[in-house]
Amino acid sequence: MILHSAEALQRYTQSGHWGQRTLLDHFHDTARQEPERVAVVDPADRPDLVGTAAQKFSYREFSAMVDAIATGLLDLGLQKDEIVVVQLPNVWELIAMYLAVCRAGGVLSPMPIQWRDNEFQNVKNITQARFFFGLPEFKGAEPLAIAQKLGFTAFPMARINEMARGAADKARLDAIRIDANDIFSLCWSSGTEALSKGCPMSHNNWIFQMNLIRKTADLRPGDRVLATAPVVNMTGVGTWLASMAVGGTTLLHHPLNMPLLLQQMMHEDVHFTLLVPAVLNMILKLPQVDQLDFASVRCIAAGSSQPSRWSMEEFKRRWNIEIVHGWGQTEGTAIFAGAKDVPEFSKRADHFPWWGCPGVEWPSGMRGVELKLLDELGEECSQPGQVGELAYRGPNVFAGYYRRPDLAQSAFTPDGFYRTGDFFIVRDAHHIGFFDRKKDIIIRGGFNVSAAEVENLVLTHPGVQEAAAIAVPDEIMGEKTCVFVVPKDKAKPPTLDDIVTHLKGIGVAAYKLPERLEYLEVIPRNPVGKILKAHLRKQLSASV
Repeated sequence: MILHSAEALQRYTQSGHWGQRTLLDHFHDTARQEPERVAVVDPADRPDLVGTAAQKFSYREFSAMVDAIATGLLDLGLQKDEIVVVQLPNVWELIAMYLAVCRAGGVLSPMPIQWRDNEFQNVKNITQARFFFGLPEFKGAEPLAIAQKLGFTAFPMARINEMARGAADKARLDAIRIDANDIFSLCWSSGTEALSKGCPMSHNNWIFQMNLIRKTADLRPGDRVLATAPVVNMTGVGTWLASMAVGGTTLLHHPLNMPLLLQQMMHEDVHFTLLVPAVLNMILKLPQVDQLDFASVRCIAAGSSQPSRWSMEEFKRRWNIEIVHGWGQTEGTAIFAGAKDVPEFSKRADHFPWWGCPGVEWPSGMRGVELKLLDELGEECSQPGQVGELAYRGPNVFAGYYRRPDLAQSAFTPDGFYRTGDFFIVRDAHHIGFFDRKKDIIIRGGFNVSAAEVENLVLTHPGVQEAAAIAVPDEIMGEKTCVFVVPKDKAKPPTLDDIVTHLKGIGVAAYKLPERLEYLEVIPRNPVGKILKAHLRKQLSASV
């Protein structure tokens, strides 16, 4: 399945950024060269997540299992370019399915483990996928039953284990032609719309992205990488593939388990990981911080919000760990302010390298990405202090939302730059900085929550007349959702518990549930009916 335009294929092939090698080639190279190196390690709390023992596998073992699973998928009738949907936490089966589905000629579409009926239906409608692999039960939900109800042919995760123990038909698998421009994954992005959108990423997209991370985080051959984000979107998949870029070991973690995280960082010979800034601060404020020994860790990437200069300086002082400030989206965009490109701590928290500046050679070796800031008239911003929407073009950017040609014009500029929906500010001639979000989203623990979706869902409660949702700061999760409600019956307004219970009952993912409720007489709107979110934020801050 090749979705990129002929123009993009020609541009990035001629520039040398896209080649003929696939992610499978990278994986098989390490399996041949370092067969006994550990490829993947389950989280120690796997028994609590899925009820079975944690395992780890060498590249030799994992390669054989991937081929066996791929053969099993062919036996099920999987066709070339067919999409397979999976919903699993960070366990080895999720990693194996990316590679096995690809080996069998298909495309994996992973869903966040928190998703329920509404999101399942959207994925089914867009992908028209037949096959689903997931858990019979997870934290009170029944994913397999939901999938079956919506028309999937649904298999439990145990079926992946069964296929992994089967025989591999290498001749049959080798006959399947996988192109480097074929789509490798179909992950999901949430923005201002109520429904998530599919983001197809090719092998070449991902190879450029994983090497971008390798360069800016100074990853080295054989490094052990701790994947703390769910391996279902840009953050998690990118972390895993960065490990594969150096033939390294992926150690899985998620959801956040602080005691386990500290144990992994101290005793599992971790070289690189990714943590949200709130977790960096939590570690530094632990009573036993002076007893922590992170001797093996060289670099930590921090994303989803801006890390503090204090935390960066403290990690460097205490453990000689470099903090890389990262920004990115599931659409393939990514910028990293690392020790090479932005060496000064005074800048790294709020200065990103302006990759693509004419005549600038970045110490990280980054080439191929082009960035520009566009004002409301579409003119480029170039003077310090100017603010504009970041437009991004590069070999890592997706081809467009899957089966949504109606979004192409609004998502891309006429010259092929992706409109990120985020405002950046010109810092100086070579640096830009994040300024604000154009999209009305709430970022809770690294997950994007559409404010519009929350509003539409809350409105389904029979006691709600009007609703508006905004983000409120949270020390642990970064942001949480606050809903303003105009009740239908002011004498008997619905409580937060009433609304949450209702939303759970209609199958809403837990991370989308509101965690604060405020009542209003009327929702403030401008003359054309748009909710005045700035007024709501000001009102909320005044009441604190």
